[in-house]
Amino acid sequence: MSSTLVPPHGGQLKPLILQGQALENEKQKAAGLPAVRMNSRETSDLIMLAQGAFSPLDGFMGKSDYSTVVTDMVMQNGTLWPIPITLSASKEQSAAINEGDEVALVDDESGDIMGTMTVQEKFDYDKKHEARNVFGTEDEAHPGVAKIYNQHDVYLAGPVKALSEGPYPDRYGAYYARPEQTRAIFADRGWNKVSGFQTRNPIHRSHEYVTKIAMEVSDGVLIHPLVGKLKPGDIPAETRMKSYEVLLDNYYLRDNVVLKVYPMEMRYGGPREAVLHAIFRQNYGCSHLIVGRDHAGVGDYYGPFDAQSIFDDIPSDKLHIQPLKIDWTFWCHKCDGMASMKTCPHEKSDRVMISGTKLRDMLSNGERPPKEFSRPEVIDVLMDYYRSL
Repeated sequence: MSSTLVPPHGGQLKPLILQGQALENEKQKAAGLPAVRMNSRETSDLIMLAQGAFSPLDGFMGKSDYSTVVTDMVMQNGTLWPIPITLSASKEQSAAINEGDEVALVDDESGDIMGTMTVQEKFDYDKKHEARNVFGTEDEAHPGVAKIYNQHDVYLAGPVKALSEGPYPDRYGAYYARPEQTRAIFADRGWNKVSGFQTRNPIHRSHEYVTKIAMEVSDGVLIHPLVGKLKPGDIPAETRMKSYEVLLDNYYLRDNVVLKVYPMEMRYGGPREAVLHAIFRQNYGCSHLIVGRDHAGVGDYYGPFDAQSIFDDIPSDKLHIQPLKIDWTFWCHKCDGMASMKTCPHEKSDRVMISGTKLRDMLSNGERPPKEFSRPEVIDVLMDYYRSL
């Protein structure tokens, strides 16, 4: 079977993880370098760089790229990029680091050395300006904005060498895959049109419905859950993985779907994060990204379909992957099945409107959601988790 997959963003994959003797040599050198401690988001970004998922980036952004990404969603060379990939340091620490110095990048939670960086630039930045442009709000109640406000005041920039992908390869085993590996899977299956499905929640009936719409018009679907850090109250990755497996075992044709995880931390950035999701799904080999209601949103900061309309403003030569836009979906009692605003003629009172938030609320209260809301096998997994709390 032949396959012609969409090219990586920027033309080629750039995994930054070292291998073999080069890895061992860099680890030894890193142990003697000044340490810059990374918060959880910075660590997850470094792992995405290590994988090549953030191709064509080769490290944390310098001032010129940072500035144009924040204001215009493009790097200095014209490459589309919607959210800055940055590393912060305190004013005191940055004063002790000279441009040209090498530093060790240390995960603040584990204390592990994750990589090294040659510091090419140090620059101040305006936190509110970044928040306003990237997230569309300066409200510190927004989890992505809060992360900016809580980080240090100076950005360090430069190319990185990644030494680790953290706990994810061991924790998730065969579910963990780099872009080069998912591309090999798709090519082996002869897939050309691959639709990626982003999720940070268990897959309820609406999610299942939209992935199956995608399966009808694609060679296959990549179900690609995020397993990096979430906000409080979100269902942990280990529980979600169990729910994905029982769903796929009972309700999907496994030859047409691939389940892999990725280690990024959610920013809850709505439209701009949807574009970032598209870019790195292109690197993983997807030609399309499923974009439904309130993709990557939180609270009421974004309109339900802002993450779809943002793609209409992206020039066709800037992005190969395309959005697969799907309307609001739900169970309709009169239709006696799943439907959408485009297909269902019935009243709101006939519809079971499904959301991850509503599902979590029901489970937290010990209430078993109906079968129209989520498959019983999935509900069993989730209720076991909530009872364990």
